[in-house]
Parts: sequence; structure tokens; C-alpha cells
Amino acid sequence: MKPTRVIFLLFDGVHLLDLAGPVTVFYESGCCGKPYELHYVSPYSHPGASAGIGFAAIAPLHSVTITGDDIVVVAGMDLSRFQRADDALWIPWLQAAADAGAVICSVCTAAFALAAAGLLQGRSCTTHWAYTHTLQQQFPELTVLENKLFVKSDRIYTSAGIATGIDLALFLVEEQHGAEFAYTVAKDMVVYIRRNGTESQHSVYLQNRQHVSHTIHQVQDYIACHLHQKITIEALAALVYVSPRNITRLFKKATGSSIGQYIQQLRLEKAQQLLRAGHKMESVARECGFKGSNQLLHLLKKESISPSGGQ
Repeated sequence: MKPTRVIFLLFDGVHLLDLAGPVTVFYESGCCGKPYELHYVSPYSHPGASAGIGFAAIAPLHSVTITGDDIVVVAGMDLSRFQRADDALWIPWLQAAADAGAVICSVCTAAFALAAAGLLQGRSCTTHWAYTHTLQQQFPELTVLENKLFVKSDRIYTSAGIATGIDLALFLVEEQHGAEFAYTVAKDMVVYIRRNGTESQHSVYLQNRQHVSHTIHQVQDYIACHLHQKITIEALAALVYVSPRNITRLFKKATGSSIGQYIQQLRLEKAQQLLRAGHKMESVARECGFKGSNQLLHLLKKESISPSGGQ
């Protein structure tokens, strides 16, 4: 099968890590056995980085025609050098890419380019935390979300600042090649996994990982590894050196869920997985931290989940 093309769109003043982070993910994917075909285009003949470094071998934007099988990544840039007078140089190309059905992604401030091209009209999106209010003010028809690593809206993806381009690229690799392979790529890059690499895309674990609080990520990691044990708020608070009251507040703010609700949802999800795999009810209850099979059966019934693990 021909490798998927990933076309990186560079504006003048591009931020190096916004570009290099996703590039490295797709490059390392190839090193791990799933190659991507990488291309670099720009509406400018000699785009430079915000750090003052120039680039070679950047193709003219219109030399590449996008198809529905491609991924387009627009790297974030210094907004003070983002020339809206040049819209005609790149907006039609980006709109044509979206019309062709390509996956369109922005890293950091590149969300402003997607918004300017009309690709975020009526959509939820995100950008660097320092610019979320500005993006919302300039484009009131958008729903700009804060405290998100990245946001997916159909085939349009927006990510927050700087290193979150790595999270987004790993997510795209996961969508194409599975969670286990994405975890292998992340491990090869020696990056901190902010989303679990072994659960399904729609798991409770992943749904509550789309935030940027390292403190709460630590708490979530601990919970996931200790579901078979009694977990107290006091122990979680001590883990990250905050008060029980503060960890309760921070957890709710980051995830939208209480700690107790989160633990129970994770336990039920793990129980479903084990039951589907044929494990006995009593051993599943013990492994997932329930008091016994009766409590597990009661909760499964309450959530309309069959004892075999299905809905």
C-alpha cells in the first residue's frame, strides 16, 4: 500500500517545534515500519522560522495538488508576521484541500489560518492558551475551547500550543495504525504519553485525558494502575503535593468529572473488557476493585451492561 502523504504548510515566521514535532512523529512512524511520504510547501519562496532559521527544499504551494487521502498540517507561526494581505496566495489552496476531503490540521497559532480560510466555521477548535480569547474575538462564529490538547471536528483537527502538535500527530497515527503502534512510536521518541496507548479511542480514559494539566495526568495514571486497590482522595492529593480539597477541585476542572465518578467509570470499563475476554465475574470484581461480584452485577445492571460485557 502506498504511504499516506503528509503535506506541511509553512508560513513565514513558522515556529520550529510546531513544525518539527509532527514531522518527527511521522518520520519515526516510518522508522517503526509504517512510513509516511512527507512534503513541505509554502506560499513564499523563502519562508523563515520565527527563530531566524531559513529552510531549503520547500516546494511552491501550488506545485502540490491535494487529494482526499492526504493529511495537511499547517504549522503555527509568529502572528506578527502573518500577512493577511497575502490571503489569496494560500486560502484557495487550503480550501481546495478541504473540499478534496483531506485531513486538515493546525498546530498552535495556525488555527488562525484555518479560521481565515473558513474551515472552522461553526466548529469547535482550540489554539495556544495565550491566543484562545483572541481567536474567539476575531472569529465569533467559532467555538474556541480552552484546556484541550487538540480538538477533532470531522476531518479538521486543531491543536494547542507547541508540543501538542506531537500529541495530535500521534493521534493521527493511532487512527490509521492502531493504539499499540502509536504507543511504539511515542516510546521510540521518548515522549510523555498524555493519552493511554492501549485503550480504544473512545474509552473513558481517553475522553478524560484531553486536557493540559500535568498534575491531573499524574493522578489519572495512578488511578489507572491501581484500580484493584482502594483509592482515596487523600492518597491522590499526597501524590501530587496538594490538599484533598484542591485535588478535588482541580480534577473536576480539568476533566469535567468527579474523582469518584472517574474511578467508577474506569472500573466498569475495565470490567467490560475482562468479561468480554471470558474472565469469571468474581475475579473481574476483584481485579477492578469492587467489593464483590454482587456490587459489580448491580452496577452493570444500572448501566444496562450485560454480564458478558456487552451493552
